[in-house]
Amino acid sequence: MSTDTALAGAKAPAAGRRSTKSAPTGADRIPRRSQGWYRDPLDSKVKLRSVTTILSQGMPKEALVFWAGNLTAETALDNLPYLVRASLRPEDRAEAYDWLRRAHTRKKDARAAVGSAVHQLIEAHVLGQPVPDELRDDEEVRPYVAHFERFVSDWDVTFEASEMVVANYTRGYAGTLDYYLRSPLIAAELGTYADTVFMGDTKTGGELDKKGVYPEAGLQMAAYAHAEVGWLRDGSKVPLPTVYHTGIVLHLRPEGYRPVPVACGAAEFAAFCHARDIAEFQRTTAKGVVGEALTLPTTSEERAA
Repeated sequence: MSTDTALAGAKAPAAGRRSTKSAPTGADRIPRRSQGWYRDPLDSKVKLRSVTTILSQGMPKEALVFWAGNLTAETALDNLPYLVRASLRPEDRAEAYDWLRRAHTRKKDARAAVGSAVHQLIEAHVLGQPVPDELRDDEEVRPYVAHFERFVSDWDVTFEASEMVVANYTRGYAGTLDYYLRSPLIAAELGTYADTVFMGDTKTGGELDKKGVYPEAGLQMAAYAHAEVGWLRDGSKVPLPTVYHTGIVLHLRPEGYRPVPVACGAAEFAAFCHARDIAEFQRTTAKGVVGEALTLPTTSEERAA
């Protein structure tokens, strides 16, 4: 897969979308994500479940539960005077309760905004486009730009694609991968050929010296690695390159970066498929598993009475 061809598979611009009456052409042939599904524009009957939705519904999130609890407790302790005052008035108490229970949502939304901006700047770099001024000049995002560029320079990284929609029709899923990358230095560290293609992903959460990269990343990259086709910018489907059984998660934080090897081979793909089965169970069968509570039948004497 040449660099030019792979780059053509990057996310298509929003302009030029087809009208509902015309046949899909060009970039309009690329499936779009909506409400947890990718729909094939050439066959309205084909729906492909989103990889991230599958993992959200099919994988336990114990770490997130503890994170949300810790953040709520921390927020409460940092705002005790306000909470005490609010507890004395019913109307203020309800407002404070709602504000406190949403502490983790506010934090997650803020992190998501940063993560989205970082992915935009990486896409611009991969496609050889200038980083938008609003991102490069953003004080919160600027450190991520610098560390990403240092990663590329330090590890002699070249990219093959960015934000490319890929799908596995056999398994019924699709997703948007972050990028493919090559790095002779990473290849040497992992004991493989210098021109090996690696699946790549970027994470911006957690702390640089602690957490931020979780096993779920391996399942996500395994799903992309085992996709059957990808879409070029002209809307045509192409086979995908063979990637190494270990991918690279670039953990970017304001204080630095670290490239983290993450397994994404056959075992991780099998685990992803199990997660898909669980997610499908949650979406369909689970709704009918628990029935109504039983009641004792009435006797003839009770009916007569």
